[in-house]
Amino acid sequence: MSASTGLFILGLASFLATASVLFRARRIGPLLPLYFMIAWLQGELALIHIIWQSVAALLLMGFGALDAERGQWGLLLLLLSFAGLAYSLRLSVGAGRTFRDALTAALGPAYRETIPAQRRGLLRDTIDWREWMRPFSMRRPGVECIRDIAYGPAGERNLLDIYKPRVIGAEPAPVLLQVHGGGWTIGSKKQQGLPLMTHLAQRGWVCVTINYRLSPHHAFPAHIRDTKLALAWIKENIGQYGGNPDFVAITGGSAGGHLSSLAALSPNIASCQPGFEDADTSVQAAVPFYGVYDWSGESGAGGEKHMTDFLTEHVLQVSPDGDPELWDIGRTLAHVNADAPPMLIVQGSHDSLVWVEDARFFADSLRRVSRAPVAYAELQGAQHAFEIFHSIRCDHAVNAATDFLEWCYADWCSRRAE
Repeated sequence: MSASTGLFILGLASFLATASVLFRARRIGPLLPLYFMIAWLQGELALIHIIWQSVAALLLMGFGALDAERGQWGLLLLLLSFAGLAYSLRLSVGAGRTFRDALTAALGPAYRETIPAQRRGLLRDTIDWREWMRPFSMRRPGVECIRDIAYGPAGERNLLDIYKPRVIGAEPAPVLLQVHGGGWTIGSKKQQGLPLMTHLAQRGWVCVTINYRLSPHHAFPAHIRDTKLALAWIKENIGQYGGNPDFVAITGGSAGGHLSSLAALSPNIASCQPGFEDADTSVQAAVPFYGVYDWSGESGAGGEKHMTDFLTEHVLQVSPDGDPELWDIGRTLAHVNADAPPMLIVQGSHDSLVWVEDARFFADSLRRVSRAPVAYAELQGAQHAFEIFHSIRCDHAVNAATDFLEWCYADWCSRRAE
């Protein structure tokens, strides 16, 4: 293959990948998984792509790639792709403003001032540019991980990991439970939520991440039962690891966003807690990322239609008409209530797997009835799974979630002291 052909292929591939970042596609049938993967990795790793593609193009030009018209067209496509990636980076940087506006609207303009000074000093206003060049590096100084603790009887699928400071303070630390995503059928506690958990653990939190039983081997509601079983375990045992069992927040993305929001809105429902009905499974705050809140089409957006067959066949293993009560148990929107804990709902505008309209509807529905603050951050240009590894958006999300959780903890402490 000639250098000019190589440059053309590089330019065309980069141009198409960047187009997938900038233009939202949702109703594309079997092409959806491929489109999502390309848009996700091209968008969140934009700076890395610009660097390696620039080096590759320079090498090809050194071998005479521009001597042929094909190579010149390849360079033009590559430059257009870089312009698109620069715009995508600009949107990513703007996520910081989006989060600040969302938190200000929900908590008030002086929300940080309500956080005690010693904890306020742990907050971060900036993002570490160096992390973008090592997006998959999750090790952080001062943080230890205790792995594979059993919280239930289901073997590997009922194991949890704990991320905590190596040196625990004198006071019990607030606790965060992370629930992984993966369409209720795949996923592991080792794969998701690590940027947020390690960041919080550096700042004194105790963070727990769980495996739970997966479909199709286990039908819903096994997933939410395991999530609540983990909450019960935390309330009973986290004190041994320096955590405060009285303040537990929950988070997760995608299916984990569904399970975390559902757990937050349905504490102590006996049907979801067989064998531990009397256990306290309430949480004091929730931060669901791009969760699946609408299984019934109540929002009117149509986002549930592309997964109804999947849920029926693989997850619930019964149709909505066959067991409407079970579907309502799993439908987050059915549990919206005035006693909901404070919630920060995060969604990407270009999410191709979980539609943004459903998140807007859920946030509006919760705002109308909840007595607690509801913050909704809609990130322009963001695809599904944007916070799994370090990127500009991810680090802004980590900072915002930390601000929100610290505010919730400070507010909880203040009310307890009254």
